[in-house]
Amino acid sequence: MATYEYQCEQDGVLEISRPIGLAPESITCSTCGGNAVRMISVPMIRNKAPIAFTAAIDHAEKSRYEPDVVTSLPQTKRSKYPPKILQNPALKNLPRP
Repeated sequence: MATYEYQCEQDGVLEISRPIGLAPESITCSTCGGNAVRMISVPMIRNKAPIAFTAAIDHAEKSRYEPDVVTSLPQTKRSKYPPKILQNPALKNLPRP
């Protein structure tokens, strides 16, 4: 059995269990009786995935609707080594980090 998600315009996301491959494209919402359309969603990989992977998925999902607002560029560490000198004079006008 697989869990399928459907989107109802009034009640949001609904979940139903059906045998794999037998889920209809739309169902009747059990709450309001309206039409709920099948959604394509991420499979149940959270149970066995590493924590960092799950956190990345959650952050990506959140940023769809609530993107992070930044006011400045992130700070980067300066290298303790001097920048490499370019041997090709045609490359001297390129921006350097």
